Amino acid sequence: MSAQPSAEAEHSPAAVLWDMDGTLVDTEPYWIETEFELAATYGGTWSQEHALALVGNDLLTSGRYIREHMGIALEPEKIVELLLDGVVAKVEQHVPWCPGARELLLSLSDAGVPLALVTMSYERFVAPILRELPPETFTVVVTGDQVDNGKPHPEPYLTAAAALGVAPEDCVAIEDSNTGTTSAEAAGCQVLVVPNHVPVAPGVRRHLRADLTEVTIAELGRLVS
Repeated sequence: MSAQPSAEAEHSPAAVLWDMDGTLVDTEPYWIETEFELAATYGGTWSQEHALALVGNDLLTSGRYIREHMGIALEPEKIVELLLDGVVAKVEQHVPWCPGARELLLSLSDAGVPLALVTMSYERFVAPILRELPPETFTVVVTGDQVDNGKPHPEPYLTAAAALGVAPEDCVAIEDSNTGTTSAEAAGCQVLVVPNHVPVAPGVRRHLRADLTEVTIAELGRLVS
C-alpha cells in the first residue's frame, strides 16, 4: 500500500524544481576562483565582471566565452573539464549550502513533494553534493550534459517536469540568476527567485525573496494556486 501524502504535500506545488549553483549551494565563488586559477595557469586575463557574466550559463557556453575573453588557446570542451576538475576538488572539501536551502529541501522531501534538480553543471560535479543529502532526495536530476539546449532555453525545466509526470505550470522552480529564471519562466513554471551574485529582473511569474530561510511549503503552494 502506498503512503498517503501529508497535509503539507496536499497544499504544495505539483513539484519543486531546484537550480543548484547559487541556489541550493553557494558554489559560484568556487567557479570564479577556478576561472582565475585557469587564467593564471594558461597566461590569460580575467575579471570579476567576466566571471559574473557566466552565472547560470550552460558550461559549454561558458567555455566558449572563456576562450574568447580570457584569451587562452584551449578548446571550450577542455576548458569545461579543467573548470570541473577545480570546482569538484573544492566541493569535495566543503559543500557551502545557501541559507535555508537544505532545510527547505529536506522539509519538502519529508512532506512527499516531488523534487527535481535542474542544473547546468555536469554529473560529476553534482555527485559529491548529492552524497551530502539523504538518498533519493531528488526523484529526477537533469544536468547540463543531458540536454541539447542549456539555460536560458526552457529544455532543462521541461525535461524535469516531463520526467516527473507533471505540468510545468503546476511547478515552482527555485533560481538565483536571470539565465536560470528565464529558462524556468519560459517552460511555464512559477519561479521563486533568490538573487545571489547577480541581480534578477522582475517578471510576471517571478517572485523575489532575499533568502530561503523562512520560505514554507504552503507559500510555495500559493504560487501555483
